[in-house]
Amino acid sequence: MSKFLIAPVKLLMATAIGAVAVLAPASGPTEAAPLSILSKAAGADNSKGLKTLTAARKRKRKSRRRKRSTSRRPATTAAAARAGISKRKATSNVLLFGTHETLSSNFKPFKKWSGAMHRMSQEQSDLGKFKKRFKKWIVFLDGLKGKDQLTQIKAVNKFMNKSKYIQDNKNWGIKDYWASPGEFLTKFGDCEDYSIAKYMALKYLGHDPAKMRIVAVKDLNLKIGHAILAIYYKKRIVILDNQIKIVADSRKIRHYQPVYSINEKHWWRHRVG
Repeated sequence: MSKFLIAPVKLLMATAIGAVAVLAPASGPTEAAPLSILSKAAGADNSKGLKTLTAARKRKRKSRRRKRSTSRRPATTAAAARAGISKRKATSNVLLFGTHETLSSNFKPFKKWSGAMHRMSQEQSDLGKFKKRFKKWIVFLDGLKGKDQLTQIKAVNKFMNKSKYIQDNKNWGIKDYWASPGEFLTKFGDCEDYSIAKYMALKYLGHDPAKMRIVAVKDLNLKIGHAILAIYYKKRIVILDNQIKIVADSRKIRHYQPVYSINEKHWWRHRVG
């Protein structure tokens, strides 16, 4: 056979063998897939499972956060409300020198104050006589009528602070005496006497007594007792003090610690903290 015939025969034989090789797996048992293919398939499945699990965990966490946020919201609102109240109190300065107060209407412990009020009533039972006796003072006060309250407060404080300071033991022969306005205008006096006279002067001008208090304080610098007049004026407290020339905002005074305050209707015990 010539070489040209041998080549086709070999080609046919090779083709037949290839066909047998291709068809053989279909008729024989199925072989296991290679390990690398199985690993990739398993990896794909695991990846899908992890993504599903992660998504489920995220949903749970979001749900828990929403629940916690809902449960905390009222407390947060309440806290904000308390903070607002605290801020308003600080702004309006309703606490005298930052102290807490306990109110009482029992005046039995305050015989000196009650005595001064009683003598004042006696002095003014004959108002014409009182005005004639203390004409200079009355003329001064009448000249302030019609002016704004702060102008009146400043003028009264300045006028009364010109009075001479005299201690009770020298003036009255006793350690502590609370003078009526008439007694103070006649014989002068010490710190509480200035405060009482200022209180009565402003009352005469129409100021509300409920917004004024005589305040017994501890002077933290001098380590002694002292008395001042506090007036609640337009959401703040102003202090009239015979030791201070100007009318001062209570928030600017750091060296006084109130013990008690008093007016004609009530008295208040003060405590720090």
